[in-house]
Amino acid sequence: MPASDFSAQEYADRIAKTRAAMEKREIETLLITDPSNMAWLTGYDGWSFYVPQMVILPANGSPLWWGRTQDKAGAAQTTWLDPTNLLDWPEEHVQHSDHHPVDSLVTLLRERGWTSGLGVEMDNYYYSAASHHILQSAFGEAALSDATGLVNWQRAVKSDAEVEMMRKAGRLTAHMHEVLRGAYRAGMPKNQLVAEVQAAGIAGLPGLAGDYPAIVPIAPSGTEASASHITWNDRPLTSDEATYFEISGCYRRYHCPASRSLFLGNPPGDIRRAEEAVLSAIDDALNAARPGATCEEVATCVYESFARAGYVKGNRTGYPIGISYPPDWGERTMSLRPGDTTELQENMTFHLMPGLWTSDWGLAITESFVVTPNGGVPLANIPRKLVVKPA
Repeated sequence: MPASDFSAQEYADRIAKTRAAMEKREIETLLITDPSNMAWLTGYDGWSFYVPQMVILPANGSPLWWGRTQDKAGAAQTTWLDPTNLLDWPEEHVQHSDHHPVDSLVTLLRERGWTSGLGVEMDNYYYSAASHHILQSAFGEAALSDATGLVNWQRAVKSDAEVEMMRKAGRLTAHMHEVLRGAYRAGMPKNQLVAEVQAAGIAGLPGLAGDYPAIVPIAPSGTEASASHITWNDRPLTSDEATYFEISGCYRRYHCPASRSLFLGNPPGDIRRAEEAVLSAIDDALNAARPGATCEEVATCVYESFARAGYVKGNRTGYPIGISYPPDWGERTMSLRPGDTTELQENMTFHLMPGLWTSDWGLAITESFVVTPNGGVPLANIPRKLVVKPA
């Protein structure tokens, strides 16, 4: 995601928002390890999150990129930062039993006088227990505070430029689903179908190249679909089975996930009843998703639609989306579920997930949408109804 995708003013606004949140939390220096947050603040893009790296945001001055020496050239190519603000740790410390990269981070922080008021993203995929132990040993427990989600919450309301990125991702998602509908047939091994769908998302469309998504295709069939996060296997597609695909196009690291369900043969009455409940839930939830409504109020539309059809849904029914890296395309802040009273704001973006899972089958038809004064507007144009093909 080249930093040139957004204006200098947009990056300045993002940093100002983050610093305002830091000040409220009495954080003087923020150590950002989530690659989505690193990219959002600086544009940094690379498959380098398997080793320690971070963006360091002090209360004043420019952010710093800190990472592996081998990745420094990538930071120079993808961020808007001046080369003097790109700092690296010794290459010989890569996965070394006697040295840890964060030892060099401690030296860096001491040299700059940043030894207290440090915020770290503790509940984060990319911040290890070893890293925290080293920082805590060097500066003391009182010097560190939990800044999990601080940057994530600043990402919640998208700029118009970000929404446009997500609409482009939505065009890729729609293209992937079109390929899926065309290729889906009895006897086709699932892995071959997934290969065609993934290839479509990466090859993209004229003038619109795809990127790798943060989550691989979720594609269970039959009783496999009673579980919610099964990927794929090589079993041929068979008659009288429902299959649902949760996939997303990705453009400049922005996502637009959407699930659709397919059936080979004549769908039984319970699946048709579930389809009707899900489609009604989507219409009701999108209509409710206006500025000032709460996450809970939008979610209630889904649970009430399911209840009318005789179904009970026990899990959340949506979450915010945007820029992301593996293993998750959610923003890990608010959720569309009971008890979440966060108020929606214009240009927030969500993945609405009114999926149903029984002991025998699963059905998922989902929409990614942007909040507008007129309700939630889908970011992709994909037919919603169950796709039925002869066995």
